[in-house]
Amino acid sequence: MGAQKGKDLLIRAGDGAGGFVAVAGLRSRQITLNAETVDITNADSAGRWRELLAGAGVRRAAVAGSGVFRDQASDARLRLIFFEGVIETFQIVVPAFGILEGPFQIASLEYRGDHAGEVTFDMSLDSAGALAFAAA
Repeated sequence: MGAQKGKDLLIRAGDGAGGFVAVAGLRSRQITLNAETVDITNADSAGRWRELLAGAGVRRAAVAGSGVFRDQASDARLRLIFFEGVIETFQIVVPAFGILEGPFQIASLEYRGDHAGEVTFDMSLDSAGALAFAAA
């Protein structure tokens, strides 16, 4: 994968009707994929090297973003998802890599404003089930 524009990394929230609405106004985005390891090292491990159990452990995805308010529809959708505490389907579009899609819960939604500046927001999502991946 060659160099890509950061603005092309997109986060889309389910619109409640089977479609998606892009989370507008994001200035930064981040996705983290984690897989816990299960250590099965024992007295018989070769050379006392650590051994891991393949395919075990919990996998999770965390998505974070921050930006400025730009679009009433996506702002309202995020607020609704958060205040209702629902698990919603999100899409994360990674240019030249693919699309991750699945259930997420909004873990935090923060608003901030400086006296002489714009109001900004930060959000973080945690995966709440299996994610599907479609290669680009």
